[in-house]
Amino acid sequence: MLSRLDAIRRRARAHPAAARAVALLRLLIGFAFLPAGVRKVLGQPFTDAANHGPFHDFLPAFHATGGFYRAVGVVQLVAALLLMTQHRAALGAALALPVMSAILAFCWSTAVYPTAIVVTLMVAGLCGLLVWELPAWRPLVAPAAGAVPAPPDPPEALDRPVWAAAGLAVAALYATACALEGGVYRPRGMDLGAPGFWLLGAIALVPLVAYAVARRRRPRRALTPSAS
Repeated sequence: MLSRLDAIRRRARAHPAAARAVALLRLLIGFAFLPAGVRKVLGQPFTDAANHGPFHDFLPAFHATGGFYRAVGVVQLVAALLLMTQHRAALGAALALPVMSAILAFCWSTAVYPTAIVVTLMVAGLCGLLVWELPAWRPLVAPAAGAVPAPPDPPEALDRPVWAAAGLAVAALYATACALEGGVYRPRGMDLGAPGFWLLGAIALVPLVAYAVARRRRPRRALTPSAS
């Protein structure tokens, strides 16, 4: 089964559309980690104390741990940056998966179903990202297979510098929105007077700009000796 999965992955890796989808997935999951990570690092509570129920009653106790609360935020931010900057995305996915798996179990067990569905999709996406980087994990999941030298991986059909710059741009824009807000920025409807609202719109445009730039660079890169 692992060899069949690897064969599918190898074919997809050389396909530009698949590589772009993976880059976009890294951006989306990384960006989803930013608000929660920033809030924890700043030591801000994750829920209103007026809310009650199994889900909300746990979060004040989690916040009260102090150092542990902030440490989880640091892990989330590191994973987000590794994913969004593409070059160490496998490590970012490996850091993010245990955190998201714990959140997944917490959300389903406390019956917060809309959030649980979103988190389930994120965990599935992280598993897909780890499969994309299967050679890095093959010795861990199949030691016998890892002892046999594998054929070289086909090059990823992705302009990584462009998508790495896109990830840094998203992180910088969100950091600016938080700085202008004076804390974690979360959109509150069509607040046209809030700078963060327009910065969030700019964040949504970043992947489109990256796609356009990468397409423009592709013919030029194909003519260089290193790409031949």
